[in-house]
Amino acid sequence: MRVLTLLLLCTSTALVYAAEQSSAPILGLVNASQDRSKDHILEFWGYHEYDGSQNYADTLKLRYYNPLNIGDWHGTMRLDTAYTAVYGPQLAAQSTGTFSPNNAMLTIWGGQAGWFGNVGARLFAPLGNTGQWLAGPQVSSSFKPVGSGQQVLSDISPLARYMFGFNPKVPAGTNPPTLTSRLELYPTIGLNLSPSTQLRFWDENGAVYNAVSGGWFLPIDAMVTHRLSKNWLVAIGGAKQVVQTYQLYNWTVYGKISLTF
Repeated sequence: MRVLTLLLLCTSTALVYAAEQSSAPILGLVNASQDRSKDHILEFWGYHEYDGSQNYADTLKLRYYNPLNIGDWHGTMRLDTAYTAVYGPQLAAQSTGTFSPNNAMLTIWGGQAGWFGNVGARLFAPLGNTGQWLAGPQVSSSFKPVGSGQQVLSDISPLARYMFGFNPKVPAGTNPPTLTSRLELYPTIGLNLSPSTQLRFWDENGAVYNAVSGGWFLPIDAMVTHRLSKNWLVAIGGAKQVVQTYQLYNWTVYGKISLTF
């Protein structure tokens, strides 16, 4: 925990320094890291994933965003929970595809007025009888074109997160897995297709580097979002691995229904 605290303190100091050094538009973009909604958002996600060797995983996710304000610090709290069913010829014990608890996540991020970006952290908890706890800091920023008119580019919103594993959970008589240590990168880009429709790259699935044994997982990830009204949004997307020296999945398709209130 001392390492995580030190990383967050160093990152926040760097963000404040960067904000003091740069306030003018860069390449026609202005910093929008502290532009955040006061709305509450509840999302229902569905995933269908192919892991190779005719093995599949279906996941149902519930995700909730809540504004979080502490004095001059303004941020967002995100809660996730997931149920997963895996099936395939190499998974005979689970071939029926029964859904069972997978994981829960708590993510908090934010900043202060004038900061060049946001800092935060994520905590991952396994809900089943296998897996491990994960925790790690994250830093993110967001940039949008100068001006208020409709433009093709919506935003560029990079995020980096480093996750550390601890407290593994395994059935009795089973050796615990190697503790995770990985870097997650999301070079998110949003494009406006219409006033209500966006095409977003690397928003839901990003690149991952395995720091334990080495190796990268680099996907192509794209998602189309369409706002039906002020309160409702739907999206559909997919991701396909292009570099997989660190194995996660072969391809996945997903969709969501989002309620803003």
